[in-house]
Amino acid sequence: MNNLKQYIEENKQRFLDELFDYIRIPSISSIADHKPDMYKAAEFVKSSLLSAGCDKAEVFETEGNPVAYGEKIIDPALPTVMVYGHMDVMPVDPLELWDTKPFEPVIKDDKIWARGADDDKGQAFMHIKAFEYMVKTNQLPCNVKFMVEGEEEIGSPNLPKFCENNKEMLKSDVILVSDTGLIAQDIPSITTGLRGLSYWEVEVTGPNRDLHSGLFGGAVANPINVLAKLIAQITDENNHITIPGFYDDVIEVTKEERAEMAKAPFNEEEYKKAINVEALQGEKGYSPSEHTGIRPSFDVCGIWGGYTGEGAKTVLPSKAFAKISTRLVPNQDNIKISKLFKEHFESIAPKGVKVNVQFLHGGQGYVCPVDTPAYLAADKAYTESFGKKPVPVRSGGSIPIISDFENILGVKSVLMGFGLESDAIHSPNENFPLFNFFKGIETIPLFYKNYVELMK
Repeated sequence: MNNLKQYIEENKQRFLDELFDYIRIPSISSIADHKPDMYKAAEFVKSSLLSAGCDKAEVFETEGNPVAYGEKIIDPALPTVMVYGHMDVMPVDPLELWDTKPFEPVIKDDKIWARGADDDKGQAFMHIKAFEYMVKTNQLPCNVKFMVEGEEEIGSPNLPKFCENNKEMLKSDVILVSDTGLIAQDIPSITTGLRGLSYWEVEVTGPNRDLHSGLFGGAVANPINVLAKLIAQITDENNHITIPGFYDDVIEVTKEERAEMAKAPFNEEEYKKAINVEALQGEKGYSPSEHTGIRPSFDVCGIWGGYTGEGAKTVLPSKAFAKISTRLVPNQDNIKISKLFKEHFESIAPKGVKVNVQFLHGGQGYVCPVDTPAYLAADKAYTESFGKKPVPVRSGGSIPIISDFENILGVKSVLMGFGLESDAIHSPNENFPLFNFFKGIETIPLFYKNYVELMK
């Protein structure tokens, strides 16, 4: 692409200034009080798309948070790429663990520090700026559509219906997504698989009120004790999930594919050092990369109950709660798994407590074929930009809507991520290296060029 690096260099500060204005909007989809911020974010995206060169852009209502959409159609006979991203971000708790203010981005150590810097404001914004470059320099080789939603972090509950209702508007040849990552700054990679997800909130109720732990302890079931024991029963000594029927639909990855996956660079000592743990754990018989790439997992994401304030209060609590998730591999149905978990968890509860399992959200896994024009175009783009061929990897993360795109719109997605494991997405001190941000803007236009050439 002509003058690509020069264009980025000349506009670096403006790109960052605009991104920072976007990041400053606290668009947390899981907290109702931030609903107005979702609309601010959507209007920001709309304005950015129009400024970048879209012929039209609009904010659409859903039953939940809005969707920002924009398009530029240069020739209906040419291929159409649809860029998907999300404007919503995770909550920032615990706030005291942040070194900077989460919604006041700063640059430190050549990184952008803020909530949404990587996931997904920074990565989605790369696409808008790459599009701007192609439009401003008259190098846009095909039609482009943008769909940026406000509910990805809560499972995209309203986007499938939006897609159903707008199939013609969303018609495209491929969906381009940057919501994943690279193995390292010098090791490009393309995500070829995503895990699915099921997520619940569990409530365990014992006595009708908090009780004195001395007068009642030992005679009345303690909901927190019970909840802890129930959770402990869901995995065995080999970290195998014990829910009956859980593995019925898991397709075992072949030895050949596992051997190919093993070629991806992985340093276990550096991995442990980066997260400050002495040892790793996971399902017996699989490597750490396989634990997150090709095997399902079970995790407690939050647990609470009783007295948690300063000092002591000797109570036997009336209730205990937990947020629980499973990451699922392709072919596992999240609705089926949700039902199996609920039935099993409630069935193993002892008398003396009541257990209620509420399904919150989920989605199916996804596998990207590696022989499509879109994948090959991404492969060539990374190779040209980074100077080395990208490694195909399966991610442990989930983007539930990706499988819905295929089912509803009949379109495959290609996952060109630029984040790093060290970016701390979903955690305090989320960050995004400046190198990755600008490298993304540099690489994305190459995808378009290669894709159109391969589609001829």
